[in-house]
Amino acid sequence: MKSSGENETFSIGALAERFGLAAHVLRHWETMGLLTPVRDAAGRRRYRAADLTRVAVVLRAKETGLSLDTIHSLAATADPGVRRDILRQEAETLRSRIAAAQASLELIECALDCDHEDFTQCAHFRQMVAERIGADAPVHIPV
Repeated sequence: MKSSGENETFSIGALAERFGLAAHVLRHWETMGLLTPVRDAAGRRRYRAADLTRVAVVLRAKETGLSLDTIHSLAATADPGVRRDILRQEAETLRSRIAAAQASLELIECALDCDHEDFTQCAHFRQMVAERIGADAPVHIPV
């Protein structure tokens, strides 16, 4: 690290280590336009304080489940309306994933709580399968 107060810069290795990332991750983010490090006289990447903030933002956004493409789209626009539209779509996608996960959890908990030795024989399980197949289709679950 080169230290001179506000002008402090970080090498790719130092920045990667600071966030527990591989250097190739930072290079990839640069190719996607998520990072724009300056170059020193030898052409080496030098990351500034703003880049540290950007890495922290990207990592936090990834933790929320956003893709790098979505993060790039959010960062690439200055239009708050566009950002809100992107986030609304992401929220709807997340709600759908949560609903699917909740349904999966309910099915698993039902199977765990079932009095039948084989939960595939449970009327509730069979009803869920029938709903998935369609109301008129016969339910045949191999034993």
